[in-house]
Amino acid sequence: MKKLLTTLCALMPLFGIAQAQEFTPEQLEQVKNVREQALKSNLSWQLLESLTTEVGPRMPGSENDKKAVKWAQQQFKTLGFDKVWTEPATFPHWRRHHEAGSIVTPSKQPLRLTALGNSVGTPAQGITAPVVMFNTFDELIAAPKNSLEDKIAFVNYRMKRHIDGNGYGPAVRARRSGAVEAAKKGAIGYMMRSVSTGHHRFAHTGASGYQAGISKIPNTAISNPDADQLERLINGGHEVAVNMNIQTEDLGEGTSYNVIGEITGSQFPEQYVLIGGHLDSWDLGTGALDDGAGVALTMAAAKHISEIAQPKRSIRVVLFAAEELGLWGAKAYFKRHAEQLDNIVAAAESDFGADVVYAFESNVAANALPVVKAIAQQLAPLNIEYVNANNAHGGPDLIPLNQVTNAPIFALHQNGTDYFDYHHTADDTLDKVDPRKLKQNTAAYAVFAIMAANAKTKLTGKGK
Repeated sequence: MKKLLTTLCALMPLFGIAQAQEFTPEQLEQVKNVREQALKSNLSWQLLESLTTEVGPRMPGSENDKKAVKWAQQQFKTLGFDKVWTEPATFPHWRRHHEAGSIVTPSKQPLRLTALGNSVGTPAQGITAPVVMFNTFDELIAAPKNSLEDKIAFVNYRMKRHIDGNGYGPAVRARRSGAVEAAKKGAIGYMMRSVSTGHHRFAHTGASGYQAGISKIPNTAISNPDADQLERLINGGHEVAVNMNIQTEDLGEGTSYNVIGEITGSQFPEQYVLIGGHLDSWDLGTGALDDGAGVALTMAAAKHISEIAQPKRSIRVVLFAAEELGLWGAKAYFKRHAEQLDNIVAAAESDFGADVVYAFESNVAANALPVVKAIAQQLAPLNIEYVNANNAHGGPDLIPLNQVTNAPIFALHQNGTDYFDYHHTADDTLDKVDPRKLKQNTAAYAVFAIMAANAKTKLTGKGK
């Protein structure tokens, strides 16, 4: 902490110069007012409560997904956004209908499992087979050909807990491609330890895929306590067999909608700051952390800005469709707007729960760094540290943007230490959100958005 304070003190003169160059005293007073308003307001909580209570889970293409689209349009209009519209996005329409599991030998025990997204189903009676355990996904890849015939593969890799969730990427490899690798070895089913840092007995779902020419086998995750149980049995020398019964359905191509609300800029309305989250959620919980919080706090942040002053550039809140099944709404949005991507002066997505924002990072051209430093100074009262690496990646829905252009990307890093305790489970519900922390997030996005919109310098990405 002492080192951090010393660094911040050393940077303060630079921050002060940056503010004077980029923002008028009146604009900085507006930033302060927006920050204070967001910290006092319950708007983001009210929006989140409404979405998770009145709509609930929002699986892409479901009736609740349709209700969520209507909900978002109405909320934008009620909040007084200048423009509100929708844009279609297609995606592979998938449903889970039933899931159950049990250990059959050496003794009968229930097994808490869930179908992974896009998984094929089992026969009506399920499948029963011996289990072969692998401690890592790489061990499964290295298994001999045909070594898993008539067996169920089980990858027991444990995700590591970290404030920035950096254990997610290594763990999710087994979710994304595990069924493919298991099928290559002859397996008739696939199970994995949930991509989770939790100790509760909830299985964590998530997107998975298949590969052309490789048999599609049922694809599941089991809760961490159940994975522990299997591990003890197998390491104790027992031959373990399980029954998995999942009933799913491939409904072909589905259509949902990105919902967009805009506060129109006074001087450069065609240029805009893009903030938002994804409107859909998995069907197990009510999608409070993933990503109801991101939806609510970005909507509220833009509303608070509009109450204080009209920004120079527009602020566009994009609620992306069908993120959970593969970023389909984001792909559609950036493809649709491909010829106007240079109009995006800053982009940030909130899709990592609702714990506090603890750090702020950019990925911008060198001439935009004075603006970044000025924003960082106004975020400091929210206990947000400036990360000077200038290598931000942004949220998942910004991946398609990063792939096609060097956009000015920002990250408002949230504390994700506990996020993967609840991620993609039935436990992702409103009670996991702390209203005070949600306010801090809202204030951070409001400060960031109004300053990016009002800066004298138009922000651009690296290489522009």
